[in-house]
Amino acid sequence: MTSVTMTWLIAGMTAFGVVVRPFRWPEAVWAVAGAAMLLLLNIIGWSDAVSGVLKGFDVYLFLIGMMLLSELARREGLFDWIAAIATSAAKGSPRRLFCLVYAVGVVVTVFLSNDATAVVLTPAVYAACRAAKVKDPLPYLLICAFIANAASFVLPISNPANLVIFAGGEMPPLSRWLATFLLPSIAAIAITFVCLYVTQRKALMADELAENIPTPELTRAAKISGIGLCITAAVLVIASALHLDLGIPTFIAGVITTLGVLLLTRQNPLEVLRGVSWSVLPLVAGLFVVVEAVNKTGLTSLLAQQLATLAAESETQAIAIAGTGVAIVSNLVNNLPAGLFAGSAVQAANVSDAIAGAVLIGVDLGPNLSVTGSLATILWLTALRREGIHMSAFAFLKLGLVVMTPALAAALGTLILQNF
Repeated sequence: MTSVTMTWLIAGMTAFGVVVRPFRWPEAVWAVAGAAMLLLLNIIGWSDAVSGVLKGFDVYLFLIGMMLLSELARREGLFDWIAAIATSAAKGSPRRLFCLVYAVGVVVTVFLSNDATAVVLTPAVYAACRAAKVKDPLPYLLICAFIANAASFVLPISNPANLVIFAGGEMPPLSRWLATFLLPSIAAIAITFVCLYVTQRKALMADELAENIPTPELTRAAKISGIGLCITAAVLVIASALHLDLGIPTFIAGVITTLGVLLLTRQNPLEVLRGVSWSVLPLVAGLFVVVEAVNKTGLTSLLAQQLATLAAESETQAIAIAGTGVAIVSNLVNNLPAGLFAGSAVQAANVSDAIAGAVLIGVDLGPNLSVTGSLATILWLTALRREGIHMSAFAFLKLGLVVMTPALAAALGTLILQNF
C-alpha cells in the first residue's frame, strides 16, 4: 500500500472517529491517534508534524482566552444574572425568550466569535431556562449551536475558521469584507431564524415560563468578568480592522481578567483551570497534523485546478458548486481542516472575491448539518453534556437538513445576485 493511500485511509479513519466517537471516546482521542499513526508509520516527519501544529497557534490562543473568560463568568454568577434579566424581559412568553436568545446569539457571535457563543452563551441560556423553570431547554439551546455558525461570517473575527482560511495569505480589509459578506450574512441569519423557529414552535407553544424571577446580586468578580468580555470584544474588532492576529489579544484579555478575579476572590486557580475544556486543544492540533499530511499528497494543487476551471467556465456555477461542496466536506471532516484545504486552494487558484466568499460561506455555515462540523458545535455539545443534556448526531442531522440547507442556498444566492 502506497504512502498516499495510507495517508487517505488514516485521514478517513480520523474523520470517522471524530464524527462518530466509537466507544464514546472524546473527539480529541481520535484526532491525536490519527496524527500519532501518521508519525509512527513515518508517513509524515516530525518537522512537518510540528509545522502542522504551529499553523493552529493563533487558534489555540484564541480558544484558551475565550474558555478562561467563559469559565470565570460561569463560576462568578454572571450567567445567572444575565439569565434573570433575559427571563424578566420575556415576561412569561416562550416565543419572546426565543427571539431574545437569538438576538443575543447574533451579537455574541459577530463580536466575540462563534466559539464564544458556544462556550459563553450556552451556559447562560441553560441558566435562563432553569431560572424560568422551562420544561424543555433544548429549543433555546439549539439557537446557540445554529446561530454560532449562521452569523460567523459577518466579520473576520466572527469565526476562527476565517483566520485559518486566510492563514497563508492576506486578510481582506474590513470594507471589502463587508461588501462581500454583509448581505449573505443577513440572509443566512434570517433564514436560520425562520427555519429554527418553525421546527421548534410546537415545543415553545407547549411551554410556560415562570415570571417575577428574582435577579441575583452581581458580585464585583462577576462585574470584572463581564468587563473582561466587553473589552475583549472591543479589542477584537480593533485588531480585525488593523489586520492583526486575534489569538494573542484574546489570550492576554483572558489571562488578565482571570488573574484579576482570582486576586480579588483569593480562589485557587486550579479550580478555574479544571473547568476549561482543554481537550479541544489536542483535537485541533491533531486535525492540523492530519491536514498537513494530506496536503503532501497534492490535494491543494488538485483543488486549485478544479476551482480555477470552474471559475473560467462560469462564476455563478463556481459559487454554487464551491460553496455547496465545501459545506458538505466541512461536515465530513470538520470545518477547520476543510478551511485549511479550501483556503490554500483559493489562494493558489487566485479566484475572485465572490468565489472565495462562497468557499468561506461553505466553511462557516455548512457545519450546521452535523454535531462535529465545526469546533463551535463540538464546544456546544460539550457544554450540553456538562449539564446532563444529550443530543444525538442523527437528531441534529435531521434538524440541520431543514435549517442549514435553505440558509446556505439563501446566502450563496445573495452572493450571486450582488455580483451581477
